[in-house]
Amino acid sequence: MTGKAMTFLIVDDFDSMRQVTATLLRSLGAASILMASNGAEALRLLRAQPVDVILSDWNMPVMTGLELLKAVRADQRLHHLPFLMITAETSRQQIQEAIACGVSELLIKPYTAALLAERLKRALTHKARKITPAPASAATQIAPPPTAKKSERATILIVDDTPDNLHLLANLFKTEYRVQVAINGEQALGFCQSDSPPDLVLLDIMMPGMDGFEVAKRMRSHPNSENIPVIFVTAMTDDVARLQGLELGAMDFVTKPVNPDVLKPRVRNFLRYVELHKQLQADYDAMLETAHLREDVEQITRHDLKAPLAGIIGLVQTLADGSMSSAQLTQLRLVEDTALQTINMINLSSELYKIETGRFQLNAQPVQIGELLQRIIEVFRNMFAVKQLTLVVEPGPKAANQAIPQVLGDAMLCYSLFHNLLKNACEAAPENTRIWIAIDEGNPLSIRIQNQGVVPVEIRERFFEKYVTLGKPDGTGLGTYSAKLLTEAQHGRINLEVVDSKNQTTITVSLPRFMGD
Repeated sequence: MTGKAMTFLIVDDFDSMRQVTATLLRSLGAASILMASNGAEALRLLRAQPVDVILSDWNMPVMTGLELLKAVRADQRLHHLPFLMITAETSRQQIQEAIACGVSELLIKPYTAALLAERLKRALTHKARKITPAPASAATQIAPPPTAKKSERATILIVDDTPDNLHLLANLFKTEYRVQVAINGEQALGFCQSDSPPDLVLLDIMMPGMDGFEVAKRMRSHPNSENIPVIFVTAMTDDVARLQGLELGAMDFVTKPVNPDVLKPRVRNFLRYVELHKQLQADYDAMLETAHLREDVEQITRHDLKAPLAGIIGLVQTLADGSMSSAQLTQLRLVEDTALQTINMINLSSELYKIETGRFQLNAQPVQIGELLQRIIEVFRNMFAVKQLTLVVEPGPKAANQAIPQVLGDAMLCYSLFHNLLKNACEAAPENTRIWIAIDEGNPLSIRIQNQGVVPVEIRERFFEKYVTLGKPDGTGLGTYSAKLLTEAQHGRINLEVVDSKNQTTITVSLPRFMGD
C-alpha cells in the first residue's frame, strides 16, 4: 500500500505511540520513517528534508497537531502534503476546524493496521484529486454523498479452556453478536492481533500454558489489541487477582458460575461504547467527505465560471479600446461591470474560504488601480444616482502625461475589495455629499476612501470583524471583514479613521507597489 520510496513523518509527544505507529507502517511496507515529538520539531524536519505523508497526533505540547496543520497548509512548499490527523479525544467543533484547515483524513484511536492503511490510501487519493485541475465536464463527475453503511454486528471473543463454558457463553450471545471462541491464550492472541480483532474479549484467567493475565498483558503491547475491552470471567474472587486484572486494563470481572442476567447487561453496555466509537469515526468520515465534495464544487466554480468570465472581461476591454460610439462604449462597460460583479460574488464564496483557512496562494501581478477604481465608481454613480453623490478619484499631484502607479496584487481581489468599501461608503454617505478617493504615491501605495458620516461608536473597535454591522436591516457584516482579508491576502494593510468633529470617515488601504516600470 505505502510504497517503499515514500517517506512518512510521525508526530506524537509519546515515544511509545510513535513506535507503535512506526511498527504499523513497516507492516504495511514503509521503509523510510521520520519522527517528531511535537509540531514545531516536525515543521523543522519538513523544511529540511522531503516528506511524502504526515501522520500527526492532535494534542501535543509546544505546537499542537492543528497548529502544525495550519502551518503546513500556509507554506507554499508543503501545502500539498497529505496530512492524517490521529486523535482520541476531540469535539465535532474541533473536527470541523481541522477540516476547514485542510486535513486530508481523520483517524480516531484506537485503530488497526488495516484501518490505518485505508486512511492513508484515502489521504493519498484525496491529494491527487485535490491538485488535479477540474475538466470542463467535472460537474457530472462528482461522487454522490456518502451513504451510511449497514451496522455490522459486534464481535465477541470467548476464551476458555473448558468446552462446556465455551458452549454456554457462545449460546448466550450468538443471537445478538458475532461470536469467536478460543481454547487457549495463543489462539486468543491470534484473533486479537489480526487485522480484524474482536470488539470485546471474555477472558478466563485460569488456563494451562498462557493464563488470562498473560494474554491481557500481551494484548496491551500490540497496537491491534491494546484497546480491546476485556472482561475477566473467572472463578477467582480474591482482591489480589482483581487488582492484577485492573492493572492490566480489565474493564470488569464476572465470577463463575456465570449468571446470564448479570453478564449480558455488562457486555451490552461495553459494546454500546464500542458502537459509539465506530459511529464517531463514521460521522467524522462523513463530515470530511462532505468537505471534499465542497472543495470539488469550489474547484468547478473556479474553473467553469471564473475562467469564462475573465475571458469576457478581456474581450470587452479589447473592444472598448477600439473605435465605437459613446453609447456602444457605455453598453460594453455595463457588460464588463456585470461580469466583474459576478466574479466578486465568486471571490467572496470561494477565495475568502481559502484565505480564512490559510490555503490561499497569491499570484501577484501588476494592477491598474486607477482604471479599476474608475470602473467601480461608474457602477455606483448609477446605482446611487438618487442620492446625487459626487464620487471623485484624485491621483494626487502628478503631471498630466504621467501614468498612475500600479499595485502588485490580484486584479479580481482588488475589484472585490474596493467594490465592498465603496459600496459601504455610498450607503453611509448623506445625500448630495462627496466621496473622495485619493491614490497616494509611495511604496506601499495607499488608496484613501473618505466620506461624510461616521461609523457608529459601538462598532468602531470591531469594524473589520466578521458579522459586525449596525443600523443596516439587510447588512451581513461581511463587507469590511472581507475587505480586510482581501487586503491582507495581497500583503497589504487596511485602517479606519473617524473624525467626529468633521463628521468624516476615512478607510486607507495600503498595497505593495509594482516597481517594474
